[in-house]
Amino acid sequence: MLAFHYMPNTLGYPRLGVIVGKKIAKRAVHRNYMKRTMREFFRKGCPSLGAVDLVIRPLKAYGHEDFMTIEAEFNTLLDKLRSRLAD
Repeated sequence: MLAFHYMPNTLGYPRLGVIVGKKIAKRAVHRNYMKRTMREFFRKGCPSLGAVDLVIRPLKAYGHEDFMTIEAEFNTLLDKLRSRLAD
């Protein structure tokens, strides 16, 4: 339900961009909720990430009831990203 796009940067710290289009969530309230949760997940997992620019795109709308599922998927993708950056 999430797509990660990343690129190493030269700043020395990670940056985040979140894209939630109107095709995914029609109402601004839902788009903002999705962005807010992604920023919170990033804040929790960012210290061990390194210098990378990360853009996250939810591929499907989610709400409060899917919070734990999305958090688990985010952490799984973040672990894969860490292993790729370590190589």
